[in-house]
Amino acid sequence: MKKLFILLLLGLVSCSPKIKSNLTNSQPKLSSEEKVALLDMEHQLPNGLIKIGSLKFQDSGFSTDCSFNSIMNQARISARENGANIVKVVEKKNPDIWSSCYRLNLDLYRYSGNVTTLPQHQLTLD
Repeated sequence: MKKLFILLLLGLVSCSPKIKSNLTNSQPKLSSEEKVALLDMEHQLPNGLIKIGSLKFQDSGFSTDCSFNSIMNQARISARENGANIVKVVEKKNPDIWSSCYRLNLDLYRYSGNVTTLPQHQLTLD
């Protein structure tokens, strides 16, 4: 019975993608009303940025809820917590035979301009 409980607990805890962060220059936290631009690989970064750090989303082996939009939404939340208003995809691995999840390397930046004017990815409902 104890082993079953531990297996169930591990299954519940490991359902989200594994996130590694390297935040070297955190800024004051942004409010939930402040916009965060989500830039995919084809989008260009503007000039005058402060790099906050990077995030790496990987498949934990039992991951669910790891679509591109879901991961980008999680990254947006993390960006706000660390004072970043741009999330830029620097490496993207699409789901394949080895993983049903997107695996993304992202950089976080602080931009003093208006992020709503930047060409960017628009989140959609999955």
